[in-house]
Amino acid sequence: MIDRLNESLRVYQTSINLRAYRQEALASNIANADTPNYKARDIDFKAALANALSGRGDGPVALNRTSAGHLGGATGAPYGSELKYRTEYQGAVDGNTVNMDVERAALAENSIHYEALLTFIRGRFDGLRMAMQSQ
Repeated sequence: MIDRLNESLRVYQTSINLRAYRQEALASNIANADTPNYKARDIDFKAALANALSGRGDGPVALNRTSAGHLGGATGAPYGSELKYRTEYQGAVDGNTVNMDVERAALAENSIHYEALLTFIRGRFDGLRMAMQSQ
């Protein structure tokens, strides 16, 4: 029973983790809007979700540790969702490629999708709660 519940919620869990990661990337772009030579970055959400659900992008590549004193290589993008550079619309004199209008629009869109996912998950649990109370 728990396995079926976990499998049915896996797409929501993966999606919400990717949305949170994208939100961090977009917030980083906005925070660095005045940093010289900063290049705006984003993820391809559809490709990252497809990789994660097909099992191709389970997480960062594990590094081989040859000594107990070596640190683990747990850094990297979740589900193989690499940050890619955003195409430049209008170059700045200082080399910064952050376009605040694009970043704000992407941040708002991502926030709406994040909230929608939370609503779907809440609805799934409300349905389960109702099913358990009726028995």
